[in-house]
Amino acid sequence: MSEPTGAARRRGPFKVGDQVQLTDPKGRHYTFTLEAGKNFHTHKGSFPHDELIGAPEGSVVRTTGNVAYLALRPLLPDYVLSMPRGAAVVYPKDAGQILAFADIFPGARVVEAGVGSGSLSSFLLRAIGDSGMLHSYERRADFAEIAQANVERYFGGPHPAWQLTVGDLQDNLSDTDVDRVILDMLAPWECLEAVSKALVPGGILCCYVATTTQLARTVESIREIGCYAEPQPWESMIRNWHVEGLAVRPDHRMIGHTGFLVTARRLADGVEPPMRRRRPAKGAYGEDYEGPNKG
Repeated sequence: MSEPTGAARRRGPFKVGDQVQLTDPKGRHYTFTLEAGKNFHTHKGSFPHDELIGAPEGSVVRTTGNVAYLALRPLLPDYVLSMPRGAAVVYPKDAGQILAFADIFPGARVVEAGVGSGSLSSFLLRAIGDSGMLHSYERRADFAEIAQANVERYFGGPHPAWQLTVGDLQDNLSDTDVDRVILDMLAPWECLEAVSKALVPGGILCCYVATTTQLARTVESIREIGCYAEPQPWESMIRNWHVEGLAVRPDHRMIGHTGFLVTARRLADGVEPPMRRRRPAKGAYGEDYEGPNKG
């Protein structure tokens, strides 16, 4: 049985063409691709790539300035933060939430709209595996080109489960019996009618938006379309900790707001969503409220 796409690049000694992440004594990262006969240069000296080719992962190399660097393959979270960008990337903390709460599984059929720089596409492809299907839609050809290069660089070539279409999702969507839909775009409510026809009963819709106004309109639009269970909106934040002897405290900086996530389950055709047990707060829908798609 052949290895999954990209797996061979994640283990064994360093080889020509591998991505290497160096960590200096201050914890700063430097990423480059191994090439025979080349040298890696820093302001603290240099060393030949050949010194790492054939060496085990987790080796330490020293520059001509006698500075030690730890050499490891970059993890996918490291890779997406350092790869070339067209649009902003989906941060690893949000990609992890999407994989978990959208329940992305091996072999899943997934539609993604808003490819950006290919960050989320890489996470989704690794989760669904070669037997799954990821059809990504991107309006801008320049973003699609950058995303394709980033994904193929990470996996070492084209991924057999990936199809990339340049164009609007609502105008080009032809997929049916889709298990999951991920919308990372400015106005996900514009695509609800199209993706709702493609999703299987019990399938999951996941929307990633940046602002509270987008969040409100997305949630209310999902309720209004009437073929989903109650949508679940949330955000996540990460705070690292400094641990050094008796000095145990939170870091001064943290990864705060990056975006909001909303998930909702597709109901069977013809089924009305159950009435919410918890009623909206008094005044949440004032007399002048005309719904999310008015005005």
